[in-house]
Amino acid sequence: MSQDVIPLYVADVSAFTKTLRKSLSDQDKLPGHAAMMALVAKAAGFQNHQHLKAAQPTKEAALDELALKRALRVFDETGRMFRWPKWTKVQGLCLWTFWARMPAHQDLSEKDVNTILKDGLSFDDHVLLRRSLIDHKLADRTIDGRVYRRIEQRPTPEALALMKRLKDL
Repeated sequence: MSQDVIPLYVADVSAFTKTLRKSLSDQDKLPGHAAMMALVAKAAGFQNHQHLKAAQPTKEAALDELALKRALRVFDETGRMFRWPKWTKVQGLCLWTFWARMPAHQDLSEKDVNTILKDGLSFDDHVLLRRSLIDHKLADRTIDGRVYRRIEQRPTPEALALMKRLKDL
């Protein structure tokens, strides 16, 4: 059984209780938990508990505005990173912008990756970013380090917001 909290708004409490009382009086004994949830949902005007649950608005995860603000501070007005952030969470967030620059489903040489990283940096430590992309599981490389490849995955909501804000600069 789900432990989700499902808010229930009842416009007419009187009609709700009458419907629920009638449903309970039709039962030989008190219903179990799942049956009781179904009765409550029906009394509220839904087909069943699943219908009530499906009718709830989806919760959108709130963006971590502090991490986003800190990430934006390390980029200049042209969208290039001018310093490496000190917080690990912010570092990972900033790496998404470089992940997005790497072509999807394509093998890259170390030189190609360095070119992509240097284009987005205004400080001279592309090696740090290249290693960090591997550490944060945004890119993969062969054991000998000759072939790099972006790991395909869905960016976090914060990463999408960061990329959008940098694009709007």
